[in-house]
Amino acid sequence: MKLQPLFDRVLLEPKKAEESKGGILLPSVAQDKSQIAKVVAVGEGGTADGKDVKMLVKVGDEVLYSKYAGVEIEDGDKKYVVVRQSDILAIIK
Repeated sequence: MKLQPLFDRVLLEPKKAEESKGGILLPSVAQDKSQIAKVVAVGEGGTADGKDVKMLVKVGDEVLYSKYAGVEIEDGDKKYVVVRQSDILAIIK
């Protein structure tokens, strides 16, 4: 499946959450989800809420995004999140 986000949306592939450092095993349900992701696809921008939106992120960027933002999508064994650009907090360099 190939997804192309529309308008000011960004398709992210979250990184795997790091494992506990004390040797304690937590079930995946109890682990915090990672807020760091790789940008897979970017919408074309446009107008959102009456304002012009210029896309500042590009494919390949590593970003930090809001914890509860977006819509989660699964494609086989891969997981993606679609967020608005405004839900991205920082580009990691």
